[in-house]
Amino acid sequence: MAKLQIRGKDLRKIGYPETPVVSVAIGVMEQYYKRHSLEAALQILKDIMLTPADYLEDPVLGKVAKAFLPEKEEGVEYSLNRDGVPFSIFGAGDIGEGALHQMYLAAKLPVAVAGALMPDAHSGYGLPIGGVLATDNAVIPYGVGVDIGCRMCLSVFDIPAGDLDRKESLFTRELEAATLFGSGAQFKEAEDHPIMDRKTFQEIRLLRSLHARAWKQLGTSGSGNHFVEFGWVEVNQWDPVLKLDPGCYVGLLSHSGSRSLGANIANYYTRLARSKRRLPQEVNHLAWLSLDEEEGMEYWTAMNLAGDYASACHEVIHTRIASSLGRKPMRTVENHHNFAWREIHEGKAVIVHRKGATPAGKDVLGIIPGSMTAPGFIVKGRGVPASISSAAHGAGRRMSRSQAMASISEHAFKEELAKSGVRLIGGGLDEAPFAYKDIETVMRAQQGLVDVVGTFRPRIVRMDG
Repeated sequence: MAKLQIRGKDLRKIGYPETPVVSVAIGVMEQYYKRHSLEAALQILKDIMLTPADYLEDPVLGKVAKAFLPEKEEGVEYSLNRDGVPFSIFGAGDIGEGALHQMYLAAKLPVAVAGALMPDAHSGYGLPIGGVLATDNAVIPYGVGVDIGCRMCLSVFDIPAGDLDRKESLFTRELEAATLFGSGAQFKEAEDHPIMDRKTFQEIRLLRSLHARAWKQLGTSGSGNHFVEFGWVEVNQWDPVLKLDPGCYVGLLSHSGSRSLGANIANYYTRLARSKRRLPQEVNHLAWLSLDEEEGMEYWTAMNLAGDYASACHEVIHTRIASSLGRKPMRTVENHHNFAWREIHEGKAVIVHRKGATPAGKDVLGIIPGSMTAPGFIVKGRGVPASISSAAHGAGRRMSRSQAMASISEHAFKEELAKSGVRLIGGGLDEAPFAYKDIETVMRAQQGLVDVVGTFRPRIVRMDG
């Protein structure tokens, strides 16, 4: 077998940023994995990129994972507060020690004002997934995360519900024709959309360098838990905010974010933040930028552009499919997670970071999905201060990707899909339903935070792979 050879463009295709991590990854794989196929090596590197925290302790692959971290640079040194700000925990019995520990540390940051941990919480990078942190005039790039503006979008169509079964092949073809998945996926011809004409792309040097690739990725979806799926939307009673008559409809639900644009923004500005503020090792990736300084306002501008870009990606997908179906949606519901907002909390102006958490202000609509076989929920927020007007963003993982791959059999996976009547296009064992918490348990733990105004049941699911 020929020795492994990886090129920089191979890594860029799967989403690697233009940083030293590219040369580190090539060196590690060609030295220690030289008998692997290119495909197998790239899959390993993709897994590291998606969850670097899972590989930090690995004596070999840890070198690549650590290269995703910004270099430690000199700056003003800060210590954690002895006592962290108090934070509410919802569904504590189902949240692992890792996520709790990460939240306790974040609550001790000098800029922390308030926090909350959602019932779908699990360990992440920076803030835990499901972590909410309010800060005083400061934004934490890794408190937002690399997939800036990751988003849910639901289009509800007045199509007979039975058509999903009767015309399964038609809806399957629509998903296959209108979507493109993968960390490095991009179209050969760029989609036309006003977002790409934003002046912001030309006003910030980093964004200028990312513009061409962002345009070719517009309307694509990532890997991991990103999906586009058809299913049934059920509404049991009229709600004045949702404004849908009771009934069963065909729905199109998508979940994805800002692609390589968001990842590059996150890594670049985290590097800047760490160069200005040195924190203890266990929280050094939670360095912040003040919104009184140029770098902080520049990140804020870039973050908001990435959020709008993520929204545009969903708009392209939904418009394309709606056009093919010859229908316009009766109703569209969408919401960000992995974002930071200016809000008022208990009378104080704060920056609220929601890392894998759904905005749940009073009467704010959102979507909380389950797994590929479990129902999702259309919710209306109650604006509860204890949760900083937030709710879970999904079921939440109970197994890491590597644990799922090692413990779930292909037979059990296919059996579960058949039992649930779900057709899967792509997807893998790392996203099997068994890898996720029970969405019904998650919803019970936050019944005081949101009201359920509709449900979504998956029928045809498209994912990477």
